[in-house]
Amino acid sequence: MSIKVNARQTLQNVGKNAGKYRYVMLTELYNRLNASKVLKEASLRSGIPQGSINACWNAIGEVIKAWATEGHSVAIPGLGSMRFSVRAESVEKAEDVSTSLIKTRRVIFVPSVDIKDELKRTSINITCFDKDGNIVKQVTSKDDGEVEDEATTRTDPEDPTTGGDTGTSTGAGGDGGDDLNI
Repeated sequence: MSIKVNARQTLQNVGKNAGKYRYVMLTELYNRLNASKVLKEASLRSGIPQGSINACWNAIGEVIKAWATEGHSVAIPGLGSMRFSVRAESVEKAEDVSTSLIKTRRVIFVPSVDIKDELKRTSINITCFDKDGNIVKQVTSKDDGEVEDEATTRTDPEDPTTGGDTGTSTGAGGDGGDDLNI
């Protein structure tokens, strides 16, 4: 198995490379698998009837939504955990705190060790295309497969001493208050 990446020579319109052609890499997605296909495959692999798998999956989804809405980081068996958060501006005075400071609502997903290990073991194949669409190079990864995700590079979501998106009851984070949980 491998992750396919396309590097396309693209004219940059903004930033320090404006007016220059640069190779921009994007992961190639084959298609989006719909829920019914995933449930059918899970049924085949487990021997559990598809209707039972569907009922369990729907119940798990409802539990995850309910608990995440209450402020919990919720385990998703075999995958990791997720929680809700917001990105907000920080202010100096308590009287300036308001919901208008919230810029976006977010879902934070923290992958399990097994998922990270699978990604680490998966090779990456890059196909480079020039500005005319011609293949000019193909590369396969030989790196150590280091895996980075926002939750582990910024903070440990289960350890409030690390700051950032900690989910503290006051919503105060240690990185200037830019990310707050709801």
